[in-house]
Amino acid sequence: MKTLRTKGRSPARSAHAALDRLIEEAIVDAYEPSEQVAGFGAMLDEHLAVPFKTAVLGVEVTVRRVDVTAEGQIMAVCARGRFQQPIPILDLPLPALLPSGAEWIAAYRRWARGK
Repeated sequence: MKTLRTKGRSPARSAHAALDRLIEEAIVDAYEPSEQVAGFGAMLDEHLAVPFKTAVLGVEVTVRRVDVTAEGQIMAVCARGRFQQPIPILDLPLPALLPSGAEWIAAYRRWARGK
């Protein structure tokens, strides 16, 4: 049985290449890891549509904003009612319907894992 070959890249390769382009854009002038995290923080601040809803431990929360801590972590500030809790964006479960700009979270996660 013959297998069909498709021209170009596989979808996974194309997705990785797109994330790699975002990573390069975020860290273009950043040399130290803390500067690179700050670059991702700026891109998330500019491109990620907040607020958006997601679930944390089975409870619906609203991601109000994204902050970079003094320790160099990017945190999603989640709220439910009058309570707020920062959660590392690396650990934040994303909703099925992704907010605009969620590709920047994916790029940051790829960068943080060392590609």
